[in-house]
Amino acid sequence: MKFLGNVLATIIGIFVFFMLFFFGIILIGAIFGGESEGVVVKNNSVIELNLEDIRNDYAGKYKDPWMTIFSENKKVGLSDIINAIEEAKSDNDIKGISILNNVSSLGMAQSKALRDALESFKKSGKFVMAYANSYSQKEYYLNSIASPIYINPVGDMDFKGLSSEIMFFKDFQEKSGLKMEVIRHGKYKSAVEPFLENKMSDANREQTTALLNSVWNSITADIAKSRNISVAKLNEIANGLLARTPEMAKSQKLVDIIAYEDVYHNAIKKALKVANDEDYNKVSVVDYAQKVATTSQTFDSKDEIAIIYAQGEILGGEGDVNVIGEGSMRRSLQEARKNKNVKAIVLRIDSPGGSALTSDLIWREIELTKKVKPIVVSMGNYAASGGYYIACNANTIFAEENTITGSIGVFGILPNFTPLATKIGIYTEQVKTHENSANYSPFVPIDEKFKAVTLEGVEHIYKTFVAHVAQGRKMTFAQVDAIAQGRVWTGSEALKIGLVDKIGGLDDAIAKAASLAKTKSYRTQNYPEYEKNFDDLLANLPFAKSKADFIKEEIGEENYRMMQEIKKLQARKGIQAIMPFEIKIN
Repeated sequence: MKFLGNVLATIIGIFVFFMLFFFGIILIGAIFGGESEGVVVKNNSVIELNLEDIRNDYAGKYKDPWMTIFSENKKVGLSDIINAIEEAKSDNDIKGISILNNVSSLGMAQSKALRDALESFKKSGKFVMAYANSYSQKEYYLNSIASPIYINPVGDMDFKGLSSEIMFFKDFQEKSGLKMEVIRHGKYKSAVEPFLENKMSDANREQTTALLNSVWNSITADIAKSRNISVAKLNEIANGLLARTPEMAKSQKLVDIIAYEDVYHNAIKKALKVANDEDYNKVSVVDYAQKVATTSQTFDSKDEIAIIYAQGEILGGEGDVNVIGEGSMRRSLQEARKNKNVKAIVLRIDSPGGSALTSDLIWREIELTKKVKPIVVSMGNYAASGGYYIACNANTIFAEENTITGSIGVFGILPNFTPLATKIGIYTEQVKTHENSANYSPFVPIDEKFKAVTLEGVEHIYKTFVAHVAQGRKMTFAQVDAIAQGRVWTGSEALKIGLVDKIGGLDDAIAKAASLAKTKSYRTQNYPEYEKNFDDLLANLPFAKSKADFIKEEIGEENYRMMQEIKKLQARKGIQAIMPFEIKIN
């Protein structure tokens, strides 16, 4: 036994040695490789706008230096990209921007913000050119700011208007026995509608139609301005699918040149006055943004504007770049509040909502902070339900025209497996000391008294939500209730009904925050700094391919997305203040 113990100890020792050696090599490479690596922008260069890896406004940073070293710290957020484009306007080495076969995961409001930055870049006298083998509708919206716009001779264009698709599970529940008990307030709170009906309600159809039309109007107004085509003509093109081939797209003036990619590159060389047989200088927008982020910040002024990013679903806990948690959010607000150099705060929100409790905890921290320093909200793709909850008490609220906001309403959702369990011969009984002493069980039919008590909680949170909005927006309870009921609005619609103050992007919100703080010389400081542990560090290593990646490969992206939606609905705990439905706009 002693011999076997020695062998085992030796094996463990060798394993630990190799693990330490492996991590040591990575650490040395991360430290010294990071120090030696730098982006050199050559004279007469073009920025290549590749946005494939850009998803969030904020890429995140960590309190733990180990996480900073091992995380994908090379990645940047959209806010860094926009800052880099602004910097490139005055960079004599940068002559233009090339949008080449761009594919991104950006939302419509993010695309609008980036498009505005590219338009400002063009006004500086530098060029923005675009080429694609084919254009999706969302990518064409971004590319339409370019001039000229190229398309591959055998490519195609998607320009047909917007749509939304919602799946309904009422019959599936009855056939499978997997039932979702829902308790809601608000006639527009259609997050739970798929479990109650087999078709869309009139209220849901009304809000979805209004939402899509508002977003489409914003898109076509921008394209009309850039391409010098009337909105009426753009609608005619969309209705008739009159731009589906390169020749048709060119005849409708949506693109300028039908050619192969080599012709496009030669056109850039001509603009740069580079010979056709020579290469021209290129720099990735991600690399350029990384360079700008580390070199362009001015420290002449002590005054700071804190930008606190709240992005993702509101779920509680610490949170990260994809999840809003009260831990990182409250800590960030407290740090900014106590920092004497911070004169004002901009809260950048991109969230469909989530936990009502977490939303209220963040709302309270904002309320305390607002008494000390001004807070301005900048809304991204979404600031709906819980996302609006944490925005409503700011001094000023900015939104993009196509931001999805509002959705002032709450619901509870309780999975019940009793019908399924009965079908397969499983029965459950409870023994209680008091009438209401048992917790809710998914294997026992829902008790009407329990449902009534839960509805009481939903009503209480809804009234609290509306009261917070009324207080923050200086409206009456009745005025807010009339535009609440869970209905979603675009930013342009929200402006008309008083849910937001101004249409504008993050830069507009920062300028407003500086004005409220009465400071003209300032620098910005990004929050939160997330607190992560060793398990999170290991999950980010290159060899640690996630379970999700394997599942996606086996069942496909769309099936995986559907599975995740069902999983998220089952995982949500407590009363929810979340957007009524997920809308994917193409």
